[in-house]
Amino acid sequence: MSKLLDKAKELLTKHDRSVDKGLNKAGEQADQRTDQKYTEHIDKGVQEAKKHTGESDTTK
Repeated sequence: MSKLLDKAKELLTKHDRSVDKGLNKAGEQADQRTDQKYTEHIDKGVQEAKKHTGESDTTK
């Protein structure tokens, strides 16, 4: 199982910007579906997830 986790971490690091874009889109969809009731919580969750995607810039 650790080989699978290592591979997943490697892919996340290699494709950090794409993963971050996907996280942003997922956050936007969640925000729309909840009628912006939880925007602050969703944004916080997206930012926390971005911290774990690799070493490149997570603000884009």
